[in-house]
Amino acid sequence: MSNETFTIPKPRNEPVKEYRPGSPEKKALKAKLEELKAKTIEIPIIIDGKVYKSGKLGECRCPHDRKVLLAKYHMMEPKHVRLAIQAALRARKQWAEMPWNARAAIFLKIADMLAGPYRDTLNAATMLCQSKTVHQAEIDAACELIDFFRFNAYYMQRIFEDHPDSAPGMWNRLEYRPLEGFILAITPFNFTSIAGNLPTAPAMMGNVVLWKCASSAVYSAHFLQQLFHDAGLPDGVITLMLGSGSVIGPPVIAHPYFNGIHFTGSTGTFNGLWKDVVSNIDKYKTYPRIVGETGGKDFIFVHPSADPIAASVGIIRGAFEYQGQKCSAASRAYIPKSLWPVIQKHMVDEVKTIKMGDVMDFTNFMGAVIDEASFDKLSEAIEFTKKAKRAKILVGGGHDKSKGFFIEPTVIVTTDPKFRTMEEELFGPVMTVYIYNDKDYVKTLKLCDQTSRYALTGAIFATDRDAIIQAEKILIHAAGNFYINDKPTGAVVGQQPFGGGRGSGTNDKAGSALNLLKWVTPRTIKETFVPPKDYRYAFLGEK
Repeated sequence: MSNETFTIPKPRNEPVKEYRPGSPEKKALKAKLEELKAKTIEIPIIIDGKVYKSGKLGECRCPHDRKVLLAKYHMMEPKHVRLAIQAALRARKQWAEMPWNARAAIFLKIADMLAGPYRDTLNAATMLCQSKTVHQAEIDAACELIDFFRFNAYYMQRIFEDHPDSAPGMWNRLEYRPLEGFILAITPFNFTSIAGNLPTAPAMMGNVVLWKCASSAVYSAHFLQQLFHDAGLPDGVITLMLGSGSVIGPPVIAHPYFNGIHFTGSTGTFNGLWKDVVSNIDKYKTYPRIVGETGGKDFIFVHPSADPIAASVGIIRGAFEYQGQKCSAASRAYIPKSLWPVIQKHMVDEVKTIKMGDVMDFTNFMGAVIDEASFDKLSEAIEFTKKAKRAKILVGGGHDKSKGFFIEPTVIVTTDPKFRTMEEELFGPVMTVYIYNDKDYVKTLKLCDQTSRYALTGAIFATDRDAIIQAEKILIHAAGNFYINDKPTGAVVGQQPFGGGRGSGTNDKAGSALNLLKWVTPRTIKETFVPPKDYRYAFLGEK
């Protein structure tokens, strides 16, 4: 056995490619997009390296062009769920006992393969399947996911280096053990990086994982599964679970060796899962870890001292990048009356220039929303607003699903700070603005804090430092990620660990050592070198 020590140098964030006109990376990605779009693939169920086909098929289509069928995938039946659980438990012991540096090497290899030969494939798959523009795909499916793999390996090393003090004559240490069962990772459609990180973070720490991806992101998940296999991840360590949550979830959560959930999705779904865990609590070998990042009703608050153009750009980018389908996307703004005329004109003029359409056209700033259910929900909210007395649509408001699920970037202005679209999470390109009197800054900060059940991200635009300090204090629990003079989206691994509280989740900060600590259970070991030979203590020597 090797007795050397290992050091993973602190990584740097993966550089973002710009895909400028005429660049080699643009040419290569365009070719990959055409290649993937031109064929329909069949995605089987893969368990412990074996291929299964249930015959019950789901479809992967482009949200911006519903005629394009990217893939058909086989959906799991109960027997496949049982096989997946068995495969994970078989793989568990050998994977848990693998030296941490060997596990790290696999994921560092995955990072380098994604940065190199797999980059175009994952970017193209994300663009086509999730209707992301080239920039949104690059910062997600490539850069952020590469960063997760590299930084998590580095954070794992730092965790394992942390041990308690030892008094003379003894040696104290902590052993960071993987959990005793398996983890269920449930991932959303909107970030390929989240789909990659949620199963791999627990796996890197020595756990085995059943990975239920969103049905609308099976296509990109399939290529992630290929990447993991090609990099040498052993069979059974991470099993991609395809199909209905109602088929997959109950038997997994009811299993005695169920040991945790790593979740990103809606607050309602997470609440339901938590209840399911509680109802099965007496079955478990050990208490499960429950880690979730859920909804958001993220805000931008503008102080009278703010730069109005910077605030306007922050609102546009924060609300409309990736069609507002980010957990962190801005969807409500508080703007002082003194700055509103400038911000209003700039926003309206700029939003009218936003191009929306097929993401294979790199001049488009927006694609389509993910599916018909999302389209219908957003369309209904927009039509509701058009008829409302306390709100009006300032710009946008159009919606069309004749070819794809397109919602125009929409700005609503309301006189009611508790108007429906100020409170309800719509998860689309809809921003609602409330105009406040300049003198009511502190009062409106408190209103912002009290308006939403969520507490994921938020931003303050101001140049007055006292105003910024006031906002930090009053909004202390309103956002797990708080931005000053910047949009509330775009958290970078290693720079802004991500997560929120209240109705937005457990705030376990993906992209930091805090998250990885959830997937180990420490054992304290005390070794006494010269144990005592007499039970008597010194104080017993005199009455």
